[in-house]
Amino acid sequence: MLLKLALLLENYIDVFRVFHYLTFRAILGVLTALVISLIVGPGMIRRLSRYKIGQSIRQDGPQSHFSKAGTPTMGGALILVSIAISTLLWADLSNRYVWVTLLLTLAFGVIGFIDDYKKLILRNSKGLAAKHKYLWQSIFGFSAALYLYHTASLPAETTFIVPFFKNVSFDMGWFYIFMTYFVIVGTSNAVNLTDGLDGLAIMPTVLVGGALGIFAYASGNSHFSEYLGIPFLPKSGELVVFCGALVGAGLGFLWFNTYPAQVFMGDVGALALGGGLGVLAVLVRQEIVLMIMGGVFVMETLSVMLQVLSFKMTGKRIFRMAPIHHHFELKGWPEPRVIVRFWIITVVLVLSGLATLKLR
Repeated sequence: MLLKLALLLENYIDVFRVFHYLTFRAILGVLTALVISLIVGPGMIRRLSRYKIGQSIRQDGPQSHFSKAGTPTMGGALILVSIAISTLLWADLSNRYVWVTLLLTLAFGVIGFIDDYKKLILRNSKGLAAKHKYLWQSIFGFSAALYLYHTASLPAETTFIVPFFKNVSFDMGWFYIFMTYFVIVGTSNAVNLTDGLDGLAIMPTVLVGGALGIFAYASGNSHFSEYLGIPFLPKSGELVVFCGALVGAGLGFLWFNTYPAQVFMGDVGALALGGGLGVLAVLVRQEIVLMIMGGVFVMETLSVMLQVLSFKMTGKRIFRMAPIHHHFELKGWPEPRVIVRFWIITVVLVLSGLATLKLR
């Protein structure tokens, strides 16, 4: 919105030409989302507290979590509002990549909102039934995949890229639809499983989202993409504005979510952010790199899968509790230690993912 106004004003005031630069608008996206989060956050937390929209705690979980009962949740709505406003203000709204990413993120947020609403407002302990949640994730995920496949105008948009190898890629054809669906839905659920400790999920999301913004910027620039040996995807650079908004909104939310948390994001935030990261990785053709950078999300998901499989097959558990962050808590690690160490792991993994830009 403001971008369009700025481009009109550049005909009269030269300084407005700076809005042509993606990097400038990405910075504005970060700052706008951050400021919105910091301004709106306290009021939202007070309102959630007033209506007693508080977190329920698993009785079989770590005892240190019992004191968190009643902490306001559904704070992920703050993240989504900040991302949406910032993106709409500074992104080129004629860009289909921007709309696909924003709408899918918000759609997954609606699924999470319904789940949280049923749990916290209607006092239905099960929330949205798992089969219904997965059904709607599948509907939105497949819809995005089909749209992207049928609107792809370049072979590079549906090519599977193998990092670390300069000329190793595969034309996926129709399999692109299933790959896209798997990445979006899988990442959404992986982030949701990770969201169990104060700030544990949001900081890796910020780091991975920021790194995907770098991939988007490089992919959308013909000179950078040629130099780095990655697919040139015209107009994908505009996604850096969305990524900037995600980073700003995430940091603003972390201000309130850091240990001890004043608010939790809930499914409304976790499902949405995971879906957003998934579609970003698909659009910049970096699905494998997403798995590298989001290794913490992968680890959390695998720990749950292995725990369930082991218990069903042998009657024994591999971990003291899954997801794996609870395992370390039950081993005696203080919660802040678990959180910060998982953050450190994510920093290393994100740097490893970014290294694939050059190591080809």
